[in-house]
Amino acid sequence: MPKPAKAPKRVVLKISGEALMGKLSFGIDPEINVSVARQIKEAQKSGAEIAVVIGGGNIFRGLTASASGMDRSTADYMGMLATMLNGLALQDALEKTGVETRVLTAIEIRQLAELYIRRRAVRHLEKGRVVIFVCGTGNPYFTTDTAAALRAVEINADIILKATKVDGVYTKDPVKHKDAKKFKKLSYIEVLRKNLRVMDATAVSLCMENKLPIVVFDINRKGNIKKAVSGENIGTLIS
Repeated sequence: MPKPAKAPKRVVLKISGEALMGKLSFGIDPEINVSVARQIKEAQKSGAEIAVVIGGGNIFRGLTASASGMDRSTADYMGMLATMLNGLALQDALEKTGVETRVLTAIEIRQLAELYIRRRAVRHLEKGRVVIFVCGTGNPYFTTDTAAALRAVEINADIILKATKVDGVYTKDPVKHKDAKKFKKLSYIEVLRKNLRVMDATAVSLCMENKLPIVVFDINRKGNIKKAVSGENIGTLIS
């Protein structure tokens, strides 16, 4: 698979809430949380500045609640608060492994996290801290995938690393379909035209407009975060 010309200096790691759930049906699996933190610590040793955008689907999913009759804005705000819980859990795990971390939130919650300010986020990264962005964009109707794309563009990241439960992008769900074929490389337009749902259309379009590559990879394979940060050939490259 073609890869970026060199190892990226600054990356945005997008982690779904479900990734922290492990085999549980709900919530955060402590072992998975610690494993992800250790992988991030290992990846940081490569010299890259790492920012994390985390989802909240393991605790509350706004779209599901909205489909059940809840007001969409209310449901989305509740989903944003779920990402705060995940962000704090990951921060705790990271700091227990010795990684200095800052949680930056798009919704002001002074007692728990710093309010997101772009220059502050960049400064934290320059000081070698892992920055965790929570509460999405701070606005309803936008996913955490869009938040990842937005923050990546704002902080001038070199790439988005989309951590999932499968090792790339497939023609169809590889868990349900054994004949699913993996893509080694895709263009932004192909992702949109094929409706592959790697990330939502808004996120993909934002990356396309700003020529920001995306690597989709399996977070469950230990060492993959380091490989992705180092620019190794894993997963699917979208560019």
